[in-house]
Amino acid sequence: MLDNELKSYLLPNLFNAAVRAGAAIMQVYKNKEDYDISIKSDKTPITVADRRAHETIKTYLGPTRIPILSEEGREMRYEERCNWELFWLVDPLDGTVEFIKGNNEFTVNIALMENNRSVASVVYVPYLGKMYLAWRGGGAFLKEGVAADSDAEYSYGQIVESMRRLPVESARHEHPRVAVSRSHKSPELAEYIEELRKSHPDLEVVEQGSSYKFCLLAEGAVDYYFRTTSTYEWDTAAGELILSEVGGETLSLPDYRPLRYNKTDLVNSWFFCRARKMPGCRSEAEMMVGECSAAD
Repeated sequence: MLDNELKSYLLPNLFNAAVRAGAAIMQVYKNKEDYDISIKSDKTPITVADRRAHETIKTYLGPTRIPILSEEGREMRYEERCNWELFWLVDPLDGTVEFIKGNNEFTVNIALMENNRSVASVVYVPYLGKMYLAWRGGGAFLKEGVAADSDAEYSYGQIVESMRRLPVESARHEHPRVAVSRSHKSPELAEYIEELRKSHPDLEVVEQGSSYKFCLLAEGAVDYYFRTTSTYEWDTAAGELILSEVGGETLSLPDYRPLRYNKTDLVNSWFFCRARKMPGCRSEAEMMVGECSAAD
């Protein structure tokens, strides 16, 4: 758990690293011919923006002497990281497919992990200038008007000034809104959606790229989120903390357990999220995914 002294030191590191990475991304985003797209070993795309954002974060967070586990450094062996008590878990550009499509739905994710649990995190949406931040036990917040800036050097006081506590929407929607990935769908996802429609015929499906879906849940703009295709630990750690700090939750499918981090294999299980105001596992969610495990 972050004490106030440590928080006032590390929160600006999180915040400024994300804003600077956002600037590196936006510089490339304006020039589509310079994307330099290639395919990684897991068949997902990578661009020069991913690489520049990674280097920006690595350079800025380096002086903290806290090790970094990043999507662009995924080749690090488990033996090197298994005993880390504190580390940064980073996705320099989450939503690369959306970035390439030019639809603005991409984020920078940075989480500070302590004993393999996120204790502080930011999700930055550079195109919208929105910064979501949270620390364990301290709540989750939204700060708007945060322009991408390669020289960002916000102080702790400047960060907390004018930020709003989440959620920003408190009323329950007449019919649930379910967030799904815009680019990564599956037959299993369609099955879950159809089950939900049986009790909510006017269900609204909201397609959205990147970890911004966690932020929409934390805001109260959507109610549920299912993911039944592959994600990695850096895709979820930052957003999961932001959601949990407003009373929402993220649970693995089909066994309804908390997601685990710094595993031998960095791939996540499928998962299910719910917003704070929505029923939990033993009501709405049971209908969608069947009986919860006895351990739940």
